Amino acid sequence: MRTDFERVYVTARGTVAVMTLNHPEVMNAASATLVKGAADALTFIERPDSGFRALVITGEGRGFCSGANLSERGGGPTGVGHALEYIFHPFLRRIRDVRMPVITAVNGAAAGVGMSLALMGDLILAAKSAYFLQAFTRIGLVPDGGSTWLLPRLIGLARARELSLLAERLPAEKALQWGLINAVHEDGALLDEALKLAERLSKGPTVALAAARRLYWQSPHNTYEQQLDEERKGQELAGRTKDFAEGVAAFLQKREAKFEGQ
Repeated sequence: MRTDFERVYVTARGTVAVMTLNHPEVMNAASATLVKGAADALTFIERPDSGFRALVITGEGRGFCSGANLSERGGGPTGVGHALEYIFHPFLRRIRDVRMPVITAVNGAAAGVGMSLALMGDLILAAKSAYFLQAFTRIGLVPDGGSTWLLPRLIGLARARELSLLAERLPAEKALQWGLINAVHEDGALLDEALKLAERLSKGPTVALAAARRLYWQSPHNTYEQQLDEERKGQELAGRTKDFAEGVAAFLQKREAKFEGQ
């Protein structure tokens, strides 16, 4: 079943939602229109009655997201900063705070803020033909979309600077070698492989998985003592779920747990 939004559509694959950026004429460049459509799609996916327990984000056609749509940008430097504060940043925070695991299936170019979006996945898969590009300095801008926070933590400061200052393509295979992404697949197999992982996650303890992803987002900001306290809070939350009771029962009975996401 497919549900359409502005330049985005959502396909239901059981309890997995596949959000597809859908403006292939410009390789899914991120305009205000596309981001609004994606935000509306997230609201739909996160509805309590949706039944979704995992999310895959990918792109239509030969690109994942080629960066900001420059033909639809605001005028002047003030317009660029305004778009970040009021359009892109709220959406990226929405992805960070989604209450289910997120997989990004990078089917082609992931450039500029499109690379930032690709890196928001808890698991990041890429097609062999895909590449990543910090394109900002090519047009006289600085890295954005959280890339100067994400990249040093994922691949180290030296490689992060290299990507951002030289603005050269990083092929999928090299991104895997660097530890930036989790797997590379043949182009035609990418979505199926992403769905396999998403379906596996969608059968897991959804509350605990959401709490775990939140802990990893919090970790870089916290001291060890603070993180111990955050883990305690997360464990208390997970420990009150039906899935925890089912997990313990399944362990004691030596059977596969049947989690319901509650």
